[in-house]
Amino acid sequence: MNAPQRVNIGKQHPAAYKALIALWSEVEGAAAAAGLDPLLVELLKIRVSQINGCAFCLRMHTRDALKKGENPDRIAVLPGWQETGYFSEPERAALRLTEAVTRVSDGHVSDADYDAAAAVLTADQVSAIAWIATLMNAFNRVAITSRYAVEG
Repeated sequence: MNAPQRVNIGKQHPAAYKALIALWSEVEGAAAAAGLDPLLVELLKIRVSQINGCAFCLRMHTRDALKKGENPDRIAVLPGWQETGYFSEPERAALRLTEAVTRVSDGHVSDADYDAAAAVLTADQVSAIAWIATLMNAFNRVAITSRYAVEG
């Protein structure tokens, strides 16, 4: 017996999906204005997608990161970023905050996680990173709920 076809919620309610895309455009602009490296932004998208297990977004953002010149080794070690020397202190703070926002149900965004980011990032950068994590979580949920296809 075949499982019923999932509704693509982005196509079912295109105005809502368009609003999400428009919000993403604002967040990307805020990230750029805050001086966040576009490669870091891609790594943050990948890390959120790794945590959430979103294969569709993982493939898309890994490809995007590689096209933009990201080092494949940094992508490969991203799940274990804390154990490597591949990431600068600001990148580590951004990853830590991104993980905290993504795992908010595990205990909210702790003062320690927030303070670590605020110690090395500007307020604009902290805000942009929180927005990146928030929206990537939303995009992951759209793709996962709709079961976006990932074919080999």
